[in-house]
Amino acid sequence: MTSTASGQSGHDTAPAAQPAQLQPLQLKQRLKAERELLIAEFRKDGKPEKLLRALRQSVDGVLTDAWHAAALPPDAALVGVGGYGRGELFPYSDVDLLILLARPADPHAQQQLEAFVQLLWDLGLEIGHSIRTVDECLTESAADITVQTSLLEARLVTGSAPLFAELQRRYDAAMDAQTFFHAKTAEMRLRHAKYEFTPFSLEPNVKESPGALRDLQVILWVAKAAGLASSWSQLAVRGLITREEARQLMEKERAFKDIRVRLHLQTRRREDRLVFDVQTAIAETFGLTSTGHGLEARRASEYLMQRYYWAAKAVTQLNTILLQNIEAQLFPQPSVPKPLNPRFNEVNGFIDIVSEDTFDTCPAAVLEIFVVMTEHPEIRGMTARTMRALWHARTLIDDAFRHEPRHRALFLRVLQAPSGLVHALRRMNDMGVLGRYLPNFRRIIGQMQHDLFHVYTVDQHIMMVVRNMRRFTMSEHAHEYPFCSQLIANFRDRWLLYVAALFHDIAKGRGGDHSELGKQDVLEFCRDHAIAEEDTQLVVFLVEQHLTMSQVAQKQDLSDPDVIAAFAKLVGDERHLTALYLLTVADIRGTSPKVWNAWKAKLLEDLYKVTLRVLGGEPPSADRELRARQQEALATLRLFGLAPDAHQALWKQLDMAYFLRHDASDIAWQTRSLHDKLGRDTPVVKSRLAPIGEGLQVTVYVKDQPDLFARICGYFERKNFSIIDAKIHTTKDGYALDTFLITDEHFAGSYRDIINLIEHELCAVLLRQEALAAPLRGRLSRMSRTFPLTPTVDLRPDERGQFWLLSIAANDRNGLLYAIASVLARYRINLHTAKVMTLGERVEDVFLIDGPALTNQRTQVQLETELLDALKI
Repeated sequence: MTSTASGQSGHDTAPAAQPAQLQPLQLKQRLKAERELLIAEFRKDGKPEKLLRALRQSVDGVLTDAWHAAALPPDAALVGVGGYGRGELFPYSDVDLLILLARPADPHAQQQLEAFVQLLWDLGLEIGHSIRTVDECLTESAADITVQTSLLEARLVTGSAPLFAELQRRYDAAMDAQTFFHAKTAEMRLRHAKYEFTPFSLEPNVKESPGALRDLQVILWVAKAAGLASSWSQLAVRGLITREEARQLMEKERAFKDIRVRLHLQTRRREDRLVFDVQTAIAETFGLTSTGHGLEARRASEYLMQRYYWAAKAVTQLNTILLQNIEAQLFPQPSVPKPLNPRFNEVNGFIDIVSEDTFDTCPAAVLEIFVVMTEHPEIRGMTARTMRALWHARTLIDDAFRHEPRHRALFLRVLQAPSGLVHALRRMNDMGVLGRYLPNFRRIIGQMQHDLFHVYTVDQHIMMVVRNMRRFTMSEHAHEYPFCSQLIANFRDRWLLYVAALFHDIAKGRGGDHSELGKQDVLEFCRDHAIAEEDTQLVVFLVEQHLTMSQVAQKQDLSDPDVIAAFAKLVGDERHLTALYLLTVADIRGTSPKVWNAWKAKLLEDLYKVTLRVLGGEPPSADRELRARQQEALATLRLFGLAPDAHQALWKQLDMAYFLRHDASDIAWQTRSLHDKLGRDTPVVKSRLAPIGEGLQVTVYVKDQPDLFARICGYFERKNFSIIDAKIHTTKDGYALDTFLITDEHFAGSYRDIINLIEHELCAVLLRQEALAAPLRGRLSRMSRTFPLTPTVDLRPDERGQFWLLSIAANDRNGLLYAIASVLARYRINLHTAKVMTLGERVEDVFLIDGPALTNQRTQVQLETELLDALKI
């Protein structure tokens, strides 16, 4: 461990006034003035490392003066640790300090230290501090890897140099480089897991995300702990990386520091996340501007983020090479190559090229290496020299390479591999091979998606979808996807599904319909790779229709036989239906952890099963479905000991539409809850845990009244409950029987109390029938504010001309459904059903409505105008 301190102060600013004469206010003003001057210089010259060093020097000077003014014990030392100890200070970062004592503080010294720390806070410094002796430092370091890491970069600011030298000597003697390496790499893996092992999140953390600053720091930490090097240039001198790689690492580090500095200055706080709110502003400080219009438009932020992703990708590759080389130095093993084939050996668990010119003499090896790795799952990765050689050899992939039949066959072997597919594709992407082999894939690397529900770049979303599809085949994930696992087990040539997943979004960002453009891409791919015509048609169908099944399930009435018949006609057979279902589930789950839920899973599964029956020769029959649901509901009711005829009074008041729109379990629950409460003047509200997934199911039975739907939505809005689904029904004797599925993050912990509260309060609300309150403009999420969606309202008659379909798309916000319901109430619109679909920060709702106002064209226009106004931000 080495110190960068020079003399006692460790700074090289101009001499300050005598410390004893300085007052806290003077120190604070001096610190502020120097800081403002340095930041102003950075805004002119844009040199982040100069600013970080100068900010550290400024703080060094103030701390030194404050230390001497506080008259602390002469044998104590003030030590910078962490990033501050490293010699750099970001504009709003903490100043991490260690007050090093020669012996435990007595009461008088303790008071002096407390006064000194308070002085630092009074100066406006955000400090993180500890007060320890050398013995205490070593004890804490042995017990806590974080403390050990912070001391690795300790730097004397002022005070006793001999005491600091003792700490250095004893710390170095206690350092176990091998244990430290294992601890830091394990810590890094846990951190990467937190970020889904990808640097390609749409809102990355420039400090903590994979491929960001922390990964660079880990390399230098383990190298320094091992006594190998403390800088990139020293690593190159030691032969652990090439000079070109060292140059790249310095360049990427400087770029990340630059972004982080601008983040701090833009947000005026310690902010390390490149969130949507600030991406455009940060991009503009680099001189980047938006270009194009319409579908060809690209934001300034997109150019910034694509640069960030390419840098993070390079760091990820070099990080792997460096850590492997450092590990080889710390844990030397005899290298005994075991031949895998004439071009590759296995060396200590890694695949290694036989010679430096392997890829040059046999270009096919650029793809073959990934085939070999899928065939040998025991291989952990590539050796450093193999990764270097492969990185340089990626440029061998040109049009001639892509047209070579042998190369095409190798690529198909990767896709057809029984195991290791996801790792192979990710490695191919990381090494630049995938984008070279599929030029259209290269266009989407690092491409952002501003659709309010994707949280990954396009290429990483595709990798997530392939991963999800692959997991369907793995027994260890069968508990996550039981139905998908069951279906894919019997699916012939499942590798075709991976091809569809790889191409389903490959045309995003080109303008036009990405499904149609992607269809052309995958058709060309299949023909180039001699895929059978039947299989080609399947893959093309999947890419073209990959959005269809979710739209039908979530936006259309699955109780309508015509809807099911049309969907069955589209898919054509069981194989196409199963493939589309599997791709749809994998796709939705690959957008964001927030988008998928049990309700969507049930809708898709219901659509699959009813369509399968139609494809099996059973024509869509409302009568048959009605009888089946009634029989299943009666079987459930018998389990509760109800009289055989207990259901009759309620069921006589229900029409076919009710039975077709409700599951048998819902019918049984509502019948059991209401059979002895029919015809009441007072409302009946019943609630239970949703039978599928999260949330509560709430049923309202009350004499139909004006504005009922709006009144119920208003109650849920005031409680901050989100409405996932609504089924609206009116019985033959004029009672409303409405069912809502609602969610809230607090349901899980106290659902019993919430159920009782809803049943009591909602009854009271419906009894009072007060005038509807004016809808509030709910607060938009941060993402929605950054990427506002132009709201749309589409009103058209349904196919039978009996009802009207009202489709709405807008940014999600609290109270949105109540705002819509209030407008419908003013126009005396009757609501028959509501399909509420939330996609991250975007809602796409469909309502089946009727009412006299809809027969007048002028009134229709007024209704649409008011709805658009209600949807505005």
